[in-house]
Amino acid sequence: MTSTNGAGTLCDMRTERVTVSLPADLLAAARDAVDHGASDSLAGYIAEAMEARQVRERSLATLADLYGGPPPADELAQARRTLLLVPPAAV
Repeated sequence: MTSTNGAGTLCDMRTERVTVSLPADLLAAARDAVDHGASDSLAGYIAEAMEARQVRERSLATLADLYGGPPPADELAQARRTLLLVPPAAV
């Protein structure tokens, strides 16, 4: 399996086979994304999503360290808007 290393470059990694149950609508969307070339495989798509979640969690942990606790909600919301991490309808 190939994945990004958090810096946007690809690296090889050891893989393990797992069985998971996923909501049908999420699985359909993932398969559709693979069909449209967003990822090479369903496993790759899910690995990328898991890695993105881990990056977000590490980023929030870093912010918590800098703020001495969770960043204020209004500042976090502003940062998300500034970085275009929130769809316009959610703003």
